[in-house]
Amino acid sequence: MADISIVICAYTEKRWEDLTAAVTSVLKQTWQPSEIILVIDHNTALYERANQTFTQQCASLKVVENVNMRGLSGARNTGITASTGDIIAFIDEDAMAAPDWLARIAAAYTDPEMMAVGGSIAPQWMTGKPNWFPDEFNWVVGCTYRGMPETRASIRNLIGCNMSIRRSVFDAVGGFRSGIGRVGTLPVGCEETELCIRARQQLPDYTIIYDPEIRVYNHRVPASRAKWRYFWSRCYAEGISKALVSQFVGQRDSLASELRYTLRTLPNGVLRGLSDALHGDVSGLGRSFAIMSGLALTVCGFAVGLISVLFKTTSINTETAVTKQPA
Repeated sequence: MADISIVICAYTEKRWEDLTAAVTSVLKQTWQPSEIILVIDHNTALYERANQTFTQQCASLKVVENVNMRGLSGARNTGITASTGDIIAFIDEDAMAAPDWLARIAAAYTDPEMMAVGGSIAPQWMTGKPNWFPDEFNWVVGCTYRGMPETRASIRNLIGCNMSIRRSVFDAVGGFRSGIGRVGTLPVGCEETELCIRARQQLPDYTIIYDPEIRVYNHRVPASRAKWRYFWSRCYAEGISKALVSQFVGQRDSLASELRYTLRTLPNGVLRGLSDALHGDVSGLGRSFAIMSGLALTVCGFAVGLISVLFKTTSINTETAVTKQPA
């Protein structure tokens, strides 16, 4: 029987209702976790409120403060250290898990060669999805995007909002690397990408599986993230993040999936948008433009990131937190 800990990280009281919904969704799982660890990222008021509220709802729910560097990487590493499960499942505080989310995760780990499992993430656009926003760029809002497998498949890396990893992997390769993950609302990321690539490099006989039937839904996308400004800034930041990842794991592994995505998925998306426009959906032109401009800004960010790394103008914490083994 799989012994699974759930880790949720939160940093702001502005998402209190979202956090409550996320906690409720994991409390109502058909497969019960051994524990739920709620990590509060350097926010004393939120910690006190969460500790008073949630620990009364469930005896197996524990609220802890991030003892590492501020940011999602440090918070996740705190959750790993505080947990005891053989498998650690992660979900964002502004998303909800399907009732069978954990049951499907547990079933996947009957394979002893499985080191990480994740699934699909469906967005909830709070003000409606913009007509110009292409499905190929759903990763901008942390969700499953066109180009990902449509059936169960081996994959290079998972998306952090819906992923699970064996504790033994963290024991072997360390935790999430600080310096490349999201801090507050800063639109950077790729900490889970770097971890998954590092794990595949050091544990080549083990597998990472993506199964779209392992569902997280209602991943909230606020109005502020449905604007061109956020779209472009997120693309640019993704390029910088990818450059930093390549510093640690090499360009070959860090860009393999991106090359296929760039050469296959994105051209098809541009053509699809143009075809839609020819058939009367003029917003297709906006989607084609979004794909082209998003790619251009991602490439620009990657170039800037490489230059920053080359000339040491970007401060990077190259240490990787290693979680202690459970007692």
